[in-house]
Amino acid sequence: MPLRENPNQRGQNDEGQRYYRTLTRNMVLTIILVSFIPYVIVTAILLYQFHASHREKVIAHLEGLVKKHKQNIDAFLKEKLGNLSSLAKTFSYEELSNEEFLKNRLEMLQQAYGPFFVDLGVINARGIQISYAGPFQLVKASYGDSGWFKSAMKREYYISDVFSGLRGLPHFIIAVRENWLGDPWILRGTIDFVAFNNLVEQIRIGQTGFAFILNRDGELQTKPSYPVRADHEPYAAILKREKRAEDQVSTFEWTDESGVKSIYVTAFLKGGDWVLVFQQKVSDAFSDFERALRVTMVVLALGLLAILTTAFLLSRRMVGRIANADREKHMMNEQVVETGKLASVGELAAGIAHEINNPVAIMVEEAGWIEDLLEDDDFKDGANLKEFRRALAQIRTQGKRCKEITHKLLSFARKTDERVLEFDIGEVIQDIVALSGQRAKYSNVAVKLNLDNALPKVRLSQAELQQVLLNLINNALDAMEKQGGSLEINSREEDGILVIEVADNGPGIPAANLGRIFDPFFTTKPVGKGTGLGLSICYGIVKKLGGEIEVASTVGVGTTFRIKMPLEKIKAKGSENGKGE
Repeated sequence: MPLRENPNQRGQNDEGQRYYRTLTRNMVLTIILVSFIPYVIVTAILLYQFHASHREKVIAHLEGLVKKHKQNIDAFLKEKLGNLSSLAKTFSYEELSNEEFLKNRLEMLQQAYGPFFVDLGVINARGIQISYAGPFQLVKASYGDSGWFKSAMKREYYISDVFSGLRGLPHFIIAVRENWLGDPWILRGTIDFVAFNNLVEQIRIGQTGFAFILNRDGELQTKPSYPVRADHEPYAAILKREKRAEDQVSTFEWTDESGVKSIYVTAFLKGGDWVLVFQQKVSDAFSDFERALRVTMVVLALGLLAILTTAFLLSRRMVGRIANADREKHMMNEQVVETGKLASVGELAAGIAHEINNPVAIMVEEAGWIEDLLEDDDFKDGANLKEFRRALAQIRTQGKRCKEITHKLLSFARKTDERVLEFDIGEVIQDIVALSGQRAKYSNVAVKLNLDNALPKVRLSQAELQQVLLNLINNALDAMEKQGGSLEINSREEDGILVIEVADNGPGIPAANLGRIFDPFFTTKPVGKGTGLGLSICYGIVKKLGGEIEVASTVGVGTTFRIKMPLEKIKAKGSENGKGE
C-alpha cells in the first residue's frame, strides 16, 4: 500500500517554500536597491555634468564661430567701402566722369581685390548716372527717386540693403558722397551678390546648421540653405531687439510649430541694420551628447542586467545555504530527540537488567541447591536422576546466559565497559562477525575474514573495541542493505602498528561528505534511522585508546575504514615475539 503524505508535513513544506521565496525576493530587491540606486544617481550626475559641459562647449563654439564671421563680414563691408572711398578721394569728379578712366579703375579694383565689385557709377546731384563702368547699359540711368539714392545723399558713406533694381538681379550698393564745385556727387559700386552670399554660406556645421542675413524689415539679404519664413517667430522677435554692442552675440532656443527645437545664434551687422542668424537643430547640435547618452543607456542597461543577475544568483545561493542550515538544524533537533530516546532506552535497559539479574541469581542458586539435594540417598537411586541432572545443568547454563545478557544491557546503559582486559584480537573480531552474521545473511552480504593469527594479545577495553567494530560493520551492512555485496575484515601488523580494516564494496561516500563523517550528528541516513553519533563515538574511542581511524572511499567502488594502534602501547605484557602465552 503506497504511503500517503502527511497533510501537516505538506503544509509545513509549502509554508517553508513560501518563506524562502519571500526571503529570496526581499534579498533581490535589497541588493538591487542598494546597488542600482547609487549606480543610477552617479550616472545621472555624471550625465548632467557632461551635458552641461558639452552644452556650454557647443554654445561657446557656435558663438565664437558667429562672432568670427560677423567680424569677417563687417571687415569685408568696411574694406569695400574703404576701396570706394579711396577711389573717390584720390580722383576728381571730372576724371571719374570719364567712362574709360572709370573702366580702368574698375579693372584695377577687380585685379587687386577680386571680382567683388560688379560695376562702378558716378551720379550727379540730380540722381543721373553720368558715367558707368560695368556689364549693364546703365549710362544716364536716373536714381533720383530711388530710396538708396536719397539715403546716400544724406550720408558720407552708405551701404544699401539687397534689392533687384533696374538690372532685375539681387545686389546691394556701396556709395560714397563727395563735393565738386559746391555740388554733391556720388561714387557708387555694386557688390557681387553671389560672392557676398558665399561668405555667409560658409557658416555650415553638422547636417542642419546654416546662416543667413536679415535686415530690420525682415527681408533676406542672403540666400539661406534651407527655407526660412522671416515673417514668423522667432525671427520677428530677433528683429525687434534693440541695437547691441558691436561684438555682442545672443543665443537662445526655439521650438517651431512642428515641434522641432532649434538653437539660434545672432549678431548684428552694418551698425545694427542687418542681423546675422545662425540656425541649427538641437538634435544635430548636440548629436555627440545624444550618441554618448545612447551608449550610456546601453551600459546602464547592461549594468542593470548584471546587477539583476548577480542579485538573483547571490540571493538564491545565500537562501540555499540558509535553507540547508535550517534543514541541518531540523535534523540535529530530531537527532537530539533520538539521542534522548536512546538515553531513555539505556536507562530502561539498566532498570530491566537490574530487575532481571536478581531473580536469575536466585534461580541459579536454587538450581545449585537442588543439585546438592540430589546427592542424598533418597534421590541417588532414582530412575530420573540423570534427567534431573541434565535439566539442572541446562538451568544453570541458561541462567549464566541471562546474566551475560543483563551484563550487556548494563554495559549499553553505561555506554562502554572501560575495564582493561587481555584478549586476542582475532577472537573478538570473530565474535563480532558471528553476532552480525544473521543480519549479513539477511542483507545478502558475504563476509570474508583475513586475520593474522600471529598477532600478540592486546590489553585494552574489550567492550570499547567491540563497540567500534560493531559500529563499522553495521554501517557497512546498512550501506549494502538494498543491493547486497561483500564485507572484508582484515587484521595485520605493519611496522609495529596493529591495523584493522573494515572494507565494503557498497555505494561509497561522496567526497564532499568525507571531511564531515566523524562530526557529531552528521549522517546521510534518513531521519529516524541514524543519529549521526556512531562514527563520532568510534573516533573518540580510538583516539582514547591511543590509535587513529582513517577512511578512504570512492563512489561506486566502496569504503574502507582503517584502525591503527601502536602495539607497544596495547600489547599484553605476557606476549612476546608476536605470540600470546
